[in-house]
Amino acid sequence: MRRVMLLVLAVAMAAAGCGVPGGGDTGAKGAQAPKPAYYCPMHPEVVSDKPGDCPICQMRLVPIPADRSVAGAGPAPASPGSAPPAAAGGLPVTLETGVDRARLAGVRTVAAERGTLTRSVRAVGTVAADESRVRQVTTKVGGFVEKLYVNTTGQPVRAGEPLFDLYSPELLASQEEYLRARQSAAEFQKSSLPEVQRGGEELAQAARRRLERFDVPAGFIKTLEESGVVQRTITFPAPFGGVVTSKNVVAGQRIEPGMDLMTVTDLSQVWVIAEVFESEARAAQPGRAARVTSPYDSGVALHGRTTFVYPTVNAESRTLKVRLEFPNPNGVLRPGMFVTAELGVEAEVGIVVPDLAILDSGTRQLVFVETAPGRFDARDVVVGLIADGRAVIRSGLSPGDRVVSSANFLLDSETRLRSAAQASAQKRQVR
Repeated sequence: MRRVMLLVLAVAMAAAGCGVPGGGDTGAKGAQAPKPAYYCPMHPEVVSDKPGDCPICQMRLVPIPADRSVAGAGPAPASPGSAPPAAAGGLPVTLETGVDRARLAGVRTVAAERGTLTRSVRAVGTVAADESRVRQVTTKVGGFVEKLYVNTTGQPVRAGEPLFDLYSPELLASQEEYLRARQSAAEFQKSSLPEVQRGGEELAQAARRRLERFDVPAGFIKTLEESGVVQRTITFPAPFGGVVTSKNVVAGQRIEPGMDLMTVTDLSQVWVIAEVFESEARAAQPGRAARVTSPYDSGVALHGRTTFVYPTVNAESRTLKVRLEFPNPNGVLRPGMFVTAELGVEAEVGIVVPDLAILDSGTRQLVFVETAPGRFDARDVVVGLIADGRAVIRSGLSPGDRVVSSANFLLDSETRLRSAAQASAQKRQVR
């Protein structure tokens, strides 16, 4: 029995020692991972151990040359924690393309310079009469218009020129009253009592003021005093020069106090009502210089100023109405005419670059700066005034920095693709 047990034990030990050669070391050494044999010429960091397509550009992978190591073909996918630094938004800060690839892609750079940028907002405007220069002609007394000196709308008049002759029984009575008061005042002056003398003078002055309050011209009153004869009609003059823009009276018509007879508008200075988009509202500020040109006459170019910004925005067109004021020599601007207005000249001093250099995602703005040949850094910037194909950079750049002004969208796409590839590689390695 003892011999049988020893025999069984010997067989078990022999089986344990005579297993698969090297079986005891298999778990320790593990299988050798295959070496990369293919890479992408456009994205050398993409390598693989078998044929296929580049996950970034879909280009066919090519064999790694025998005289070139895997490391020479480009960096392998980064391990977690070893990715290049990233700018805000997840894009790598630095992108190395090489001089040849940058040249083939059409990448061009320009130096950032300190300068001054100006911008003016252009808008279509409509000429309108200056409301402060519109005068309505009325009378403070009733009567009959016996003669009209201005017979047509649009007729120009000068200040003081006659407009119409008015016969008014009330004005006749007032003239007679004034003449009698003057006669009485002359008689009272003979009295030895100062109170009587003063009373006669005050009576005459009161009668004169009555005529003045009826807007009787001062020249007519002077003639009445000199002649001492009552005039049947009184000629009313134009209050100031301009153009008769409305006429509501004819010869022989009976008029009442306050009736609108005609309107005289001074067009030596006019308004231009322009509308600017609400995004350009910053340029519309009272007191700023403005300029107007006419699409009908290239010789018309007048300078004025912004006088008023209306308080509401048009809800349909999203525009803000602005009032500009211009002198109007020779009447070149006529009410109702369309003109081109330039208003709100803005200026900003800072670092100036081409506006094409700026990539705007809506939430951030960045530029690519060439720090070495074929090496580009993505930088977040704060953009100020933009005009005439240039932009002011308020922060993020220094004078002399060379920014990419063309093909920068290719660099942006490249950084996003590389960022996606790195993220995918990290996920695979984590698994």
